[in-house]
Amino acid sequence: MVNTQRWWLRAGVGGRSYIMILWQRWGKREWAIAAAGFAIVLLAFSFFLSSDSSSPDQFSGTTDTDFVPLVLLSNAVQRGAYCLDGSIPAYHFQKGFGSGTRRWVLHIEGGGWCNTVASCSFRKGTPLGSSNFMEHQVQFSGILSSDPSHNPDFYNWNKVKIRYCDGGSFAGHPESEQKNDTKLFFRGQLIWEAMMDELLSIGLSTAQQALLSGCSAGGLATLIHCDDFRGVLPNDAKVKCLSDAGFFLNEKDVAGNATIQSFYHDVVNLQGVTGSLKKDCVAKMEASKCFFPEQIVKRTNTPVFLVNPTYDFWQIKHILVPGPLDPNDSWYKCQLSIQNCGPQQIQVLQGFRNSFLKALLEFEQMKGGGMFINSCYIHCQTWMSETWHSPNSPRINNKTIAESVGDWFFERKVTKYIDCPYPCNPTCYNMDFTGKRLH
Repeated sequence: MVNTQRWWLRAGVGGRSYIMILWQRWGKREWAIAAAGFAIVLLAFSFFLSSDSSSPDQFSGTTDTDFVPLVLLSNAVQRGAYCLDGSIPAYHFQKGFGSGTRRWVLHIEGGGWCNTVASCSFRKGTPLGSSNFMEHQVQFSGILSSDPSHNPDFYNWNKVKIRYCDGGSFAGHPESEQKNDTKLFFRGQLIWEAMMDELLSIGLSTAQQALLSGCSAGGLATLIHCDDFRGVLPNDAKVKCLSDAGFFLNEKDVAGNATIQSFYHDVVNLQGVTGSLKKDCVAKMEASKCFFPEQIVKRTNTPVFLVNPTYDFWQIKHILVPGPLDPNDSWYKCQLSIQNCGPQQIQVLQGFRNSFLKALLEFEQMKGGGMFINSCYIHCQTWMSETWHSPNSPRINNKTIAESVGDWFFERKVTKYIDCPYPCNPTCYNMDFTGKRLH
């Protein structure tokens, strides 16, 4: 008998419709498929926030002009750059204005990874594997907002949202297609290169300032390609990178198993990711270990800013306590809301936080880097205005994430903020999947 959990998230206009996300007790193979649903969770989260706000204007961070159409890569066929299903990769572009005409901010969409032929094939029927299922327009908010009250430093920049459809953080190589004898296209690296070529042709080549950012798997892609991004831009341009919820920890689960390391091993092998990883890292250790951000950031020359919660709900559910390790649902309520966690569970979570901070020690000492490491039960925080910069946004030292990133990018001050342990920060947005309001 399959033990099934149901997470109901309120969605739609006025909370009148619902999205149901089903999490089953899958094994490692099926767990990769579940990652495809992560983007749906994020979408539901944005509705969840607005549906449960006490004021209709509380989370209003976008305008009608922020609905931006989908653009298919014009050079994709020529470059052999395809999504998992062979469709054309895509992006959304909004032209900068005023002082922002030669400034660019790029944001790479997140959405997990696929580590088997079955899980990658599943993604072919979703926006995470095919542009045929992508929305024709999306609303820009957070770091992509054109409202200066919600995005004070980057509101008038050229803005690009890069859609994620390769399942390997834009790091796969086509040589692995023949090796695995599949009808899948592992072209992540080629997508990245074709995307850069196209953006350079429409103005990125003359950028004076540029920020590459990404959420979750897109945050990992940002780290993987950060130095590449620096390399294609003018030498005199100010170029930096921002990874949001992309610092995935190489930590054993509560049973002592290397679940995430095994999963990454499968992703790297299936999609031929090794060729996109840091060569000096691959020369010293097994390639999948070089897929972890801790190994990437120490070898990255371009300045990097990390935004990450130490109680990242995705990492807690998939790295620390994956489904098969919780057959009796002892962690179920805790994973729905951190307020439901018992004293022993909180102790385990504090241990995970300690491991997270330990993994950041070397990066913390690096010159030019920045951090906003808060103690919220959340995942990505830069793509929504309500967590990026609003009257009720999470803060450390009375600074929002947007203010902290701006201070770092423009070198107004050193920005390396690490929050105190949960539950010390009253400004946190803590995800609550029980259907109650966020707290």
